[in-house]
Amino acid sequence: MAQYKSDVEAVNALKESYQKLTSEIGKVIIGQEDTVRLLLTAIFCQGHCLLVGVPGLAKTLLIQTIAEALDLDFNRIQFTPDLMPSDIVGSETLDNERNFKFVKGPIFANIILADEINRTPPKTQSALLEAMQEYAVTVSGKKYPLSRPFFVLATQNPIEQEGTYPLPEAQLDRFMFMVNLDYPSYRAEVEIVKNTTNATKYQVQKQVSGEEILAFQELVRKVPVADNVVEYAVKLVHKTRPKSELSDAVTNQYLEWGAGPRASQNLILAAKCNALINGKYSPDIEDVQAVALPILRHRIVRNFKAEAEGVSVEDIIKKLV
Repeated sequence: MAQYKSDVEAVNALKESYQKLTSEIGKVIIGQEDTVRLLLTAIFCQGHCLLVGVPGLAKTLLIQTIAEALDLDFNRIQFTPDLMPSDIVGSETLDNERNFKFVKGPIFANIILADEINRTPPKTQSALLEAMQEYAVTVSGKKYPLSRPFFVLATQNPIEQEGTYPLPEAQLDRFMFMVNLDYPSYRAEVEIVKNTTNATKYQVQKQVSGEEILAFQELVRKVPVADNVVEYAVKLVHKTRPKSELSDAVTNQYLEWGAGPRASQNLILAAKCNALINGKYSPDIEDVQAVALPILRHRIVRNFKAEAEGVSVEDIIKKLV
């Protein structure tokens, strides 16, 4: 693991690495600064990330570019309705001496691009869920650990739902962030068209090693947090739970289910990382607010009244924050 003389030196190294990564990724990806920030935050916090957006917004290209900028093993899995668990985790086969031998599947990498994750049936999704939570897979009763660091960066198309399998709430809860990608601005799209319709090809240079990422993940855990910041994060999550002692009037009116304790944990972890990449040594309430939307949007469930009145999840979270 990467060694630093002090925590201050490690904080400076994390901030510098973040700036290098954003600069390198920006050579290929234009106009997605917030998305890049959240993806890198998830990586530094040892979390998984779900990207939701219409086709053509460079979701897959963004993840591939991040993988190229990190000195890590990368595998892409294209999820389809006929994909089986063994196609992801691997299977046991007979070798020349008629002994069973385990052949590793594509899940055995540091970064997994789960493309169109909602197109595969629940049986296959459950195999991925074990890897995301346990950092291991089980085949024929034997557990095989995955190498660290390990991240699942998944994509999902919100438009075409025919022939898809909605992700179970338990699996959605394992994603630290759900990031909604919107259409690029006019000026950004002009730059995108210019950069992608000529003969120039940008070569992304590797900026951060796996050892450094593991050190940064440990550093994020060590960051001190004031009690009032922890209390604000926990209170915010409690406010999403209908009929709880801290529930808001908006919650009781428009929500069926609120976020669980994992949301509180992720709020603090992400706030710590957000503080570090901005040169601060401890997070404040503004850091919690900066990461609240992508952490909570997939963990709360609207009721019929909210859907009928056109009140979105984002509207509700913004009122609670």
